[in-house]
Amino acid sequence: MLIFILCAGEMPMKIVIALGGNALILPGQKGTAEDQMKNVQKTCRQLRIIEEEHEIVITHGNGPQVGNLLIQQKEANGKVAEMPMDVCGAMTQGQLGYWIQQEMRNEGLNATTIVTQVLVDAKDPAFAHPTKPVGPFYKEAQPGMVQDAGRGYRKVVPSPIPVEIVEIDAIKAMIAKGLVVIASGGGGIPVIKKGGKLMGVEAVIDKDRAAQVLANEIFADVLMIPTAVDSVKINFGKKDEKEVWEMTVEEAEKHLANKEFAEGSMKPKIEACVAFVKKGGKKAVICSIDNIEKALDGRAGTTIHA
Repeated sequence: MLIFILCAGEMPMKIVIALGGNALILPGQKGTAEDQMKNVQKTCRQLRIIEEEHEIVITHGNGPQVGNLLIQQKEANGKVAEMPMDVCGAMTQGQLGYWIQQEMRNEGLNATTIVTQVLVDAKDPAFAHPTKPVGPFYKEAQPGMVQDAGRGYRKVVPSPIPVEIVEIDAIKAMIAKGLVVIASGGGGIPVIKKGGKLMGVEAVIDKDRAAQVLANEIFADVLMIPTAVDSVKINFGKKDEKEVWEMTVEEAEKHLANKEFAEGSMKPKIEACVAFVKKGGKKAVICSIDNIEKALDGRAGTTIHA
């Protein structure tokens, strides 16, 4: 289902595929292990066909999974110690990486997961202004909470900009050995350097921005962001709403300047795509998870290029 049509003499590409955490828990599902594993199986069958022609590196979101974990910790009512956000990120990296690498191996591919730390700047302004809602919803506000889309109040944590992938040398070495690498899950575990040592911090890194850093650091040709929609839209939700199938970096930056894209939704995806291409990538693609084949071939989704 997922295949790229190669022109005569065209070389295989290195593709970073940034799966959304929501792609593993579909609307109406409770997020059981069985549900998520079935969704992983469907996705990995598609990714296997891409790998037949190209090198792929997989990264993924973990928002719903971390949210469920935080709820489980709260419901324990102190019977077990609650883990901080960086540890929850590591736990769900292992959870999702395990499912993906197992299924990729079932598809005949040698895949492995790297629990990945991502360095952020301790002086990032995000630490002074937390904006990322996480965890369970509450009926009443408590300190450090905000109203989230009318559904209740949630804790907010900082969302700093990723600087570099700590385990990048290991990732490159595994790619060179022909492995399908699963890395930087959930945006990576956010760490800072303090006194020359790494230390985890209470924060969440945007998955798409981290995917961009990973893609540029391994010199990928394509950054692909499968999501819940078929393509990027401008004037979203208005009478003159319009799908955009292709745009240059310059056009994308104009749309960003005009605030066309929603914070925490399409905006970080567009920003990640723009940054990837400006830093040397050939193209970035945003598409639905069911249309990766067509989108990679330019027949679906939105392609952003120089």
